[in-house]
Amino acid sequence: MATDTGTGETGTGRDRGVLAPATDWIENLSESAYAYLLLTPAFALLTLVAFWPLAATFRMSLLADQTRGAQSIGGFVGIENYVNVLTGDVRLARQFLDIELVGGFPFIELGTPFFQQALFVTMAFALLNVLFTTLIGFGQALVLDQDFRGRRWVRVAIIIPWAVPIVIQGMIFFLFFQPTVGFGSGVMQSLGLFGSDPLASSQDSFFIVLIADVWKTSAFMALLILAGLQSVDRSLYDVAKVSGASPWQRFKMITFPLVLPALLVAMLFRTMEAMRIYGLIESTAGCTTVPSMTCMVIEGLFGGTRIYGTAAAIAFITAAIIGLLISVYIVKFRDSEGGLY
Repeated sequence: MATDTGTGETGTGRDRGVLAPATDWIENLSESAYAYLLLTPAFALLTLVAFWPLAATFRMSLLADQTRGAQSIGGFVGIENYVNVLTGDVRLARQFLDIELVGGFPFIELGTPFFQQALFVTMAFALLNVLFTTLIGFGQALVLDQDFRGRRWVRVAIIIPWAVPIVIQGMIFFLFFQPTVGFGSGVMQSLGLFGSDPLASSQDSFFIVLIADVWKTSAFMALLILAGLQSVDRSLYDVAKVSGASPWQRFKMITFPLVLPALLVAMLFRTMEAMRIYGLIESTAGCTTVPSMTCMVIEGLFGGTRIYGTAAAIAFITAAIIGLLISVYIVKFRDSEGGLY
């Protein structure tokens, strides 16, 4: 009997295997610790594809520009590239000599450093873009949330602009506002909104690019907001109607608070995309007319005089601004969820 008992205990121990301590450790984890354990592979992948390139960009931004010889990067210069970018370095001005605000922008004086011009253009574009796409997308989502005949075809019509490639979209608006072949410039000029050649003016081109992007991306906002609208419990509206609530009161007290998390997520994605605007500008008016921060990065990397260190500094500043905006959205999202996060 003693031998049988010993054999049984030994067999049981052998069956558990070498992973038994790890299994016991996992089973004793709290819910939050177990959740973080499951997220570890995602965090590792995020570090590999996002934070590592960001760290490499920051490292490059601390190196000197080497515009002669085979080497593209010089020695360590610390934050000199950031100082040159923020204060308007002469060498940087020569690199972006062709980027001038033709036609003028409000609040920008002649001779303003190029980075400040690009920063103003980028921030103004992001602000106006998010504002208009949110309002138009919300209106489209409210319409699509109703039950009416032909709703499927209306949804398809709204989604079509979003499916148009950026280059094709840019060429559409480029031709539309060409004085010789398009009729858009004539209509806008007759209304007193644009000049005779809007694509040659920085201010007019800015609004052309803004209109083009709002036309394309409002469908994206509408789809995300529509997903939030369709998650609202319909019985709440029935109770509100019985209580005598007006349509505005139902929107204010039911629709908007419940769809706000989805709305903030949609605005977050749209802000990130608007801050990185490049392709639409280049295919419509050109970066020499409407400079953005991404235009400066691309010109610094692939322009005639490649200034990799300075371009990396501009890219890192852009990433830092986007990160700051994301933090604001996260705080607002947490507040909208009632402090659950």
